[in-house]
Amino acid sequence: MALCLPIHPDTPQPRYLAQAAAIVREGGVIVIPTDSCYALGCQVGDKAAMDRIRMIRQVDDRHHMTLMCRDLSEIALYARVDNAQYRFLKAATPGSYTFILEGTKELPRRVLHPKRKTIGLRVPDHKVVQALLAELDGPLLTTTLQLPGDEAPLTEGWEIKDRLEDQVDLILDGGHCGDEPTTVINLTDTVPEVVRVGRGKLAALGLEA
Repeated sequence: MALCLPIHPDTPQPRYLAQAAAIVREGGVIVIPTDSCYALGCQVGDKAAMDRIRMIRQVDDRHHMTLMCRDLSEIALYARVDNAQYRFLKAATPGSYTFILEGTKELPRRVLHPKRKTIGLRVPDHKVVQALLAELDGPLLTTTLQLPGDEAPLTEGWEIKDRLEDQVDLILDGGHCGDEPTTVINLTDTVPEVVRVGRGKLAALGLEA
């Protein structure tokens, strides 16, 4: 049964962050609030935890997982970023955007798209996630908490617990944080390609759907 902790969205309690980090390090799957909607997360190198997330979402290895990073320098460690991409990322982070980039050798091959060797990366603008990433001293492998058959992500802690209490280890309940996933932008080509229109505003980046 999942542990459900009521975490403050602006001043997250250190003891809850420490508990969450410990569960992640021990191979757990957690639910976290973000600046777009709730997400499932686990440790980057943990295959069993990643497989559990894919089972919850019912997606295969062609579904891009997202690496949540603390800042742009951390993104550059895990993805190949040229000067043009870097300038684009600098203008868009932190925020409700996910960027598809080619992964580096710092990442296990199993977290990358099997053919393209790409991964989603983002820097969330949310105090709970940023504090948890600092506690972990590293990134978190995540995906939007949208269950099979649902038209939108789950938004309420009680509903998440009701539907997932036997499938996840911890729920950080930060209240309603939105029901719109991130805007996804593919940066692997010369021209940025909008893959999904979400919470992140395209106009702010000079893009159109």
